[in-house]
Amino acid sequence: MIADRQGKSAMTAGPLHGITLIEMAAIGPVPFAGMVLADLGAEVIRLDRREPSGLGIGTLPRFDVPARGKKSLALDLKSPAGLAAARRLIASADIVIEGFRPGVMERLGLGPEICLGDNPRLVYGRISGWGGTGPMAAMAGHDLNYLGLSGALAAMGPAGAPPPPPLNLIGDYGGGAMMLALGVVAAAFEARGSGRGQVVETSIAGGALALTPLFYGLVAGGRWGTARGDNLLDGGAPFYRCYECEDGRHVAVGAIEPKFYRILLDGLGLAATVQPAGQYDKSSWPQTAAVLAETFRTAPRDEWARRFAGTDACVTPVLDWTEAPEHPQHRALGSFTAVDGVVQPAAHPLFSATPSSVGGPAPAPGADTAAILARLGYGEEEIAELTPP
Repeated sequence: MIADRQGKSAMTAGPLHGITLIEMAAIGPVPFAGMVLADLGAEVIRLDRREPSGLGIGTLPRFDVPARGKKSLALDLKSPAGLAAARRLIASADIVIEGFRPGVMERLGLGPEICLGDNPRLVYGRISGWGGTGPMAAMAGHDLNYLGLSGALAAMGPAGAPPPPPLNLIGDYGGGAMMLALGVVAAAFEARGSGRGQVVETSIAGGALALTPLFYGLVAGGRWGTARGDNLLDGGAPFYRCYECEDGRHVAVGAIEPKFYRILLDGLGLAATVQPAGQYDKSSWPQTAAVLAETFRTAPRDEWARRFAGTDACVTPVLDWTEAPEHPQHRALGSFTAVDGVVQPAAHPLFSATPSSVGGPAPAPGADTAAILARLGYGEEEIAELTPP
């Protein structure tokens, strides 16, 4: 069992301790970027709409894991008083992040010119789907659409089948959220020295594309083709793919280097059947893959995991969401935690002097409105006007 915890220790101060970030409530990359920065010690205040927005992913806030460790202030941004309060909040912060279509924040009266005018040291981070300009800037889209323009989606999946949706890990999170988080932290670091804020802009389409330089280099060098399932890392190589086992579950095989490939063949009892010297002979790949597939189907997944444990064959079990938290490697590293009964990934990366940590479950929308407004200097009557029943 993974021990439950309710929030940061009073002694914990992450590397971003002292940074205040305002997160405009949204879906996709913005809440994930805010979660990462909250885990690193920033105070993250989510600016929610007063009316229900349908932005959450669970029926209760505690299931909205990307909202963990944050505070919530709910305002009516269509009212002059609500807009004024939002401006005062942003003026008191170090960073604001937003993920609307281009022009939305300007129409709300919270665009970069206004916010940087109120707070010249502010780092204004914004992410859209397609980017701020261009023929597609105003179009709707989701992770799969943005990834489709990068070249990466066309390279994924088996030959003869459509590319599969790789969850939303590449566009929303790996490309979008992490580029946004890196950008605003870099700009905040610069602002602490110069006293000058700036706008940091990225997009999910641009962030996904930014993850692909290796492959564009391989294509240019003639070492990667455009056909799916025919290359080193796309499942074409028999030593870099997943195989079904006797019990219908799978193992992941990543024996790219020749010395690891030989260990793989030895462990499978195929050293005399498959010639390791021909590892990179693409003409042999289909036949070798068929032999490996037949062999892996002779034993269940966990038996293969046991046989290859402690070796450099690069064979590991493919775990599902319920199995991963219980794996000994994750348990040894403390890779998972439980907050309010919800098992979830722990804060990452790890720091020796200023540890990152999970700050508790997600707040209900507006849960911290009164306390934050009081901190901004609002009196009781003003708070009551801004937070009607």
